[in-house]
Amino acid sequence: MLNLRSLFNRKTIKQDAVAGLVLGVESVPDGLAGGLLAGVNPLYGLYAYMYGTFTGGLFTSSSFMAVQATGAMAIVVADIGVVHGDDAARTLFMLSILTGLVMLAAGFLKLGSTLRFVSNAVMVGFINAVGLNIILGQLDNFTGYEAAGSNRVVRAFDTILHPGQLDWATVAIGAATILLIVILRRTALGALGMVVAIVITSGAAVLLTSDVAMLSSIADIPRALPFITIPDFASIPALIIPAFSLAFIGLVQGAAISSKFVNPDGTFPDASQDFVGEGAANIAAGMFQGMPVGGSMSASSLVKEAGAKSRTALLIAGVVMGIVILAFGSVVGYIAMPALAGLLMTVGYGTIKPDEIKEVWKTGPTQAMVMGVTFVLTMLIALQYAVLVGVGISMILYIIQQSNRIVVRQRLVDEDGNEREIDAPAEVLEDDVIVLQPYGSLFFASAPVFEEALPAVVDGTRNSVVILRLRGRDDLGSTFTDVLLRYAKTLKDADSKLIILSDSDNVNEQLAVARVTNAIGEQNIYESGEWVGKTLNQAYDDANEWVNARKREPDKDPDSDHADDGKSVPESDGAGASSSDSDGDE
Repeated sequence: MLNLRSLFNRKTIKQDAVAGLVLGVESVPDGLAGGLLAGVNPLYGLYAYMYGTFTGGLFTSSSFMAVQATGAMAIVVADIGVVHGDDAARTLFMLSILTGLVMLAAGFLKLGSTLRFVSNAVMVGFINAVGLNIILGQLDNFTGYEAAGSNRVVRAFDTILHPGQLDWATVAIGAATILLIVILRRTALGALGMVVAIVITSGAAVLLTSDVAMLSSIADIPRALPFITIPDFASIPALIIPAFSLAFIGLVQGAAISSKFVNPDGTFPDASQDFVGEGAANIAAGMFQGMPVGGSMSASSLVKEAGAKSRTALLIAGVVMGIVILAFGSVVGYIAMPALAGLLMTVGYGTIKPDEIKEVWKTGPTQAMVMGVTFVLTMLIALQYAVLVGVGISMILYIIQQSNRIVVRQRLVDEDGNEREIDAPAEVLEDDVIVLQPYGSLFFASAPVFEEALPAVVDGTRNSVVILRLRGRDDLGSTFTDVLLRYAKTLKDADSKLIILSDSDNVNEQLAVARVTNAIGEQNIYESGEWVGKTLNQAYDDANEWVNARKREPDKDPDSDHADDGKSVPESDGAGASSSDSDGDE
């Protein structure tokens, strides 16, 4: 819960006020540019920045997370056709609310940790493609030429092929804006250099030419704050997939902020609580005429670098944006469209990270392929679907990796109970006792790999015992138990047997349900306890005794007279042998 008293710390209020002023002023042109990038009324981007920053500042776990309309989310909105159709505004607001509800659900269900399953290769491919999409998507406003084509890549080529139809005054304003942003951001102005650059080039456009499009030509800029607007509930079915895509992007970007910025008290933010804060910010933005928002790394870095000491800076930034709208709304309308396009192109260029691309590329062909596929899809298809494809690729990649990471090692136990590991043998020989330790995930996709790694039962196999140590496993699944059942029957047909060691009641129940216990006998299921290695030593001794008994009386099965031998193994005393592996690691 937020402690309201912490918002007004006399010791830090000055630094927070300065940082909030910097972020608030900088966010005005940035918010307008976000709306422009999304292909909606730029005011909806500004309102999203204002309400998103303020509401997010109240409810996120991170003290420095600025919840704003990110470039990636704006690009997704631009590709959602229904948001640009009939009753576009109310549909957009409904999209913001739905996105917020998805984020809230993720937060309340404590799904913050699930984002680790998203492959870094997918995110690198997606984010870098978004950066390029931002640049290509602003060519129309940057050049004054309305290109034709099915996607941004095609429209970019159309622009290149028609240099004679470009408005060179517009190009000059856009190019001058980029140049000034680059120069001024290296001065003492820092991030405010972007604001100064837009003011200078927009002023030049007003004074020197009437051909350059202004923000007022596409949107009325009222000197008033937005009122609550009823969203278009009828559009919900068409917005479900886009809402999930936007929520995913916003939460992933927010999780990166959570992991980077430590709170003033030295603790790391709770990702799930940040989901709640981002969800609340989206609902507030949707209710007050704003587009979807998420955690913004650039804005969060800006407010921190500007000297923020607490979340108060974010609240001040939201108030500053409201003051700018009320006091300077009519002046904002004179911002030149190519100036905003130049700003967005600068942002897009900064989003492209060649070093990250090289790093993933060098990781291996699989990672490089995943990154490349994600990049190409993001460039060619609607981003809300590209995001879902990226998530699917991450899941498939995870399954492939886990299913091929099974390693089966043989444990050798000496007379003193000491253990060492070697490669598992290829075959089960006669009068043999083999202790096997599997490493890796034992879920269904890895079962065939595990089965292939087991020592083969051959013509020479006789009177042997295979001991399978499953300590630390709490779930096997039916596919894996089927493998064990087949292997147990194969060993039995060769006058040999399988012994299983487990410390999980759930695994023991699964073995019983799958008839593995019936196939090998209850006496051959050993329940491990707290003493690591003790039960293994007992099972190993029992297996050798069994083998020796078979040697003495080959026609007699020792299990038939000792059905309970080895079943009750004392676990509370005796040091046993310690294992050098990390038991239970998957």
